[in-house]
Amino acid sequence: MVRITRVHTGTGDGGETSLLDGKKVGKESPRVELYGTIDELNSQIGVVRMEFERMPGVTRFHRPGEADEALYRVQQELFDIGGECACSPGKLPEQMVLVGMDECDRLVEEMDDWIKELEPLKSFILPMGSAPVAFLHVARTVARRAEREACHLRSVEGDGSVRDEIICYLNRISDWLFVMGRWIAKNTGEEEVLWTPLGKRNMES
Repeated sequence: MVRITRVHTGTGDGGETSLLDGKKVGKESPRVELYGTIDELNSQIGVVRMEFERMPGVTRFHRPGEADEALYRVQQELFDIGGECACSPGKLPEQMVLVGMDECDRLVEEMDDWIKELEPLKSFILPMGSAPVAFLHVARTVARRAEREACHLRSVEGDGSVRDEIICYLNRISDWLFVMGRWIAKNTGEEEVLWTPLGKRNMES
């Protein structure tokens, strides 16, 4: 059980921080960058969930609970992953249960269910829409950054520094957020705006 009695300790005022196992590292460390970005992603998903309460057409969106429940689960899993990434390899607490392929595969199963309701894309779509949809686009880009940082950490510290399942999860969660955004837009009657290449835009102007 985590118990937090103080938030500010003063120990990081010099530009260092402690990993969960007690190791001191600089705040510019690739590992700190990674779990910081995972925290950013989790916070962005929290914004999406908040915006469900204010979204235009919410009365026409009959399944906000389904999306919110899935996002809540993902927030929990991202905390699990962030906690793991905040430890040095081989020094994880014995009681820590790790996110694995079951969680990764569930993301794919949910995406497949949502895609069945969607029209195939004929072009890329512009990242915009109602607040939840727009913020889901932001979240997916943060997820991609987290994935890149996980790969960078592995290239710096070696294969054992980041488990394959973490990189798999971060790769899939970006796609999952993208598909969820499209699924919500479909259920609220939003029109997706397709990207028009420059040459075609010039012909139309």
